[in-house]
Amino acid sequence: MLAIRLPTDIEQRLDALAKATGRSKSFYVREALLEHLDDLEDVYLAERRLEDIRTGRARTYSLEEVERELGLED
Repeated sequence: MLAIRLPTDIEQRLDALAKATGRSKSFYVREALLEHLDDLEDVYLAERRLEDIRTGRARTYSLEEVERELGLED
């Protein structure tokens, strides 16, 4: 179970949507989370990877290096 506090205007919009559609507010909150959770995770992972590159814990590879390593050179 999760309890969250929403700004009044968001709560009112969510309430209006639920009443207009006959669905619960929980349904729409769950849908919104499912829709955006992948994006939030991707941003977090990208930021972490960028920090690894900046600090030297990871490196980047050029397209030419990848092609050569995979035997895809022309």
